[in-house]
Amino acid sequence: MRSVIVGIFEDFETGTYKKLDETLNGILNKFANSHEKAKKYKELTTVTVGWENHDLIHIIGLGKEKDYDVNKHRKLIGHAIKKLNYDATILLDTFLPSDVNISKFAFATSEAYHLVVHQPYSLKTDDTSQEEIIVEIESKYHIHDALSEGELLAFATGTARDLMNMPANKLTPTILANTVAEFAGMHGLETEILEKEDMQRLGMGGVLGVNQGSTENPKLITVKYMAGESSDNVLALIGKGLTFDSGGYSLKSSSAMYGMHGDMGGAATVYGAFNAIVYAKLPVNVMLVIPATDNMVSGDALKPGDVITMSNGTTVEVNNTDAEGRLILADALAYAADQGATHMINAATLTGAIVKALGDHTTGAFTNNEEFVAQFLEIAEDSGESLWQLPICKPEQKLLKTSEIADIKNAPAGPGAIIAAAFLKEFVKDETPWIHLDIAGSSETKKAHELGPKGATGAMIRTLYNYAKTLI
Repeated sequence: MRSVIVGIFEDFETGTYKKLDETLNGILNKFANSHEKAKKYKELTTVTVGWENHDLIHIIGLGKEKDYDVNKHRKLIGHAIKKLNYDATILLDTFLPSDVNISKFAFATSEAYHLVVHQPYSLKTDDTSQEEIIVEIESKYHIHDALSEGELLAFATGTARDLMNMPANKLTPTILANTVAEFAGMHGLETEILEKEDMQRLGMGGVLGVNQGSTENPKLITVKYMAGESSDNVLALIGKGLTFDSGGYSLKSSSAMYGMHGDMGGAATVYGAFNAIVYAKLPVNVMLVIPATDNMVSGDALKPGDVITMSNGTTVEVNNTDAEGRLILADALAYAADQGATHMINAATLTGAIVKALGDHTTGAFTNNEEFVAQFLEIAEDSGESLWQLPICKPEQKLLKTSEIADIKNAPAGPGAIIAAAFLKEFVKDETPWIHLDIAGSSETKKAHELGPKGATGAMIRTLYNYAKTLI
């Protein structure tokens, strides 16, 4: 059995909708007008027809034309596809308000479909996955390239979601490094993986300190994709790769520790965006940097009050071993600059405080360059991702320097979001534009949504990818 998916506005009829309704002797309008809520946003009603080789027509309410945009469209398509029981054809032109970018709507349609049908990572021995629903997207416009790009981004997002959902014993720092290296090798990219001995030589006290209590060796993963005309402009995407976080001696509670395999969500995010950039062959220069380790407790583990020396020579008093993400990111930020990064964006599941401040759906943004973040915020809004800028305040910067024995403390006021950002800023040169994304809330969801199941979301991948396109 096959079906057709048609969109209907409350106050506007597309030419394609009118033509189809005429072909069906007005059955669509008769049906929609007889159902009071049929035109309301996300309402789904079904008409049984015998039209060509289709048996059913699903009518989806789009609401008012002026309120319908590409981000509402993406969610609506995901919502509709989740309800399908049969293969279907989406008549895209019935979903298009007047004066819209057709390619953006086609991209979003393809992305939504492929996100929804992606089978999430699972180790269950019984195969409970449903048979994939095949959806065709039909339009009178040339949309092939946009459909392919939407599929590409969905694939990259699914890859990142799967990485974040993997249990810690299945994704060690070594496995993460091998995964990234394998992808880089497929595309002939310059790859460097620093081992523990290399970090010791470079004085990376942040990564080494967090790793002290572990039996797993740390990795610093760097991959360079240099497809731009000039190497004078290199974007570094840096992700926190904490493959498990016990909190160290500042031990988390058992309930808080469960799920800490996902503390490498920042690494998954930047890898997903990098994946999409490479597959799309964007003519830009992007450097991927992932510091990878776990944070465990043993006789060798870092202790509260210990002092470590970072790769840039800064001494840090570690008063909270559960504020470890900023330590490994600090070394990575300094290293990215040494490797030629001209501007940097890091992503990290860094603080519970950002969840309290912004909730489960919004990412926090911090910066040392207002022009940089203003552009990024605009792209995030256009991409349909919730992003909110927070300040790096002078009192927090001063508070960092209250240690009586070292240059700075890692968490002088507890593991707050602003103090964490202020700490990272200490390792970024003023002349290097930098954005810190705290994705602790947005990187994961506890329930299924329009574009996927519960678990990792791949938040900010779409925005990072769209930002990279502006560098062309």
